Amino acid sequence: MSAIVFKNLSKTYRKNGSSFNALNDVSLTVEKGEFFGLLGPNGAGKTTLISILAGLNDACSGSVMVLGKNIKQHTSFVKSNIGIVPQELVFDPFFSVIETLQIQSGFFGLRNNQLWLEECLNALGLSERVNSNMRSLSGGMKRRVLIAQALVHKPSIIVLDEPTAGVDIDLRESLWDFVRKLNRDGHTIILTTHYLEEAEALCDRVAFLREGRLCAMKTTKELKLLDGGLKEYFRKINLREQHG
Repeated sequence: MSAIVFKNLSKTYRKNGSSFNALNDVSLTVEKGEFFGLLGPNGAGKTTLISILAGLNDACSGSVMVLGKNIKQHTSFVKSNIGIVPQELVFDPFFSVIETLQIQSGFFGLRNNQLWLEECLNALGLSERVNSNMRSLSGGMKRRVLIAQALVHKPSIIVLDEPTAGVDIDLRESLWDFVRKLNRDGHTIILTTHYLEEAEALCDRVAFLREGRLCAMKTTKELKLLDGGLKEYFRKINLREQHG
């Protein structure tokens, strides 16, 4: 059984008489335990794909299966098995770091997960800031809390949407060490990133989206055998798409 199956997924936004195809008949499969990269320029459709997976947006056509269950018919099951780290720094300014994580745990009916929260806090460099109010944290620290929030229920599938955008190199290194451990422990990881070196170093496979279409999918082993690796392949895809 695959972790996620996107089948013939399309999404069109309409406003003021005009329309924009954010996704155009996208089909791809992410296997259980895989570290999967989702790449593409701004506006390629990556975030739309993730928002549909998260139940925050509806596709115009197509379907999404998570661990064999349709996301529209098994909402609670899907939410309990997926943790998503969004691009945006969304937080409640009235709570401390630990209160934020405890509240998030409560959404999943968890009360005795203190040891796991402590492991997440240690791995993300937040142990000394547990009692700090969210308003007082830097942007990088807030992003660390978002990552911890997505992990409180130990989801089998973890989606990281540009998790290291605008953060310091120390967080990147500690985050990837932690995420690699989660992947080794059997968690499925989906990563969107503009840092191609991250995708090449971390992912088993990468899919390339452009203008809402899936234009290529390769294993990183295949890409490393090519001249210039992932960066050069990505450049060629962009050029090919731009020139038809």
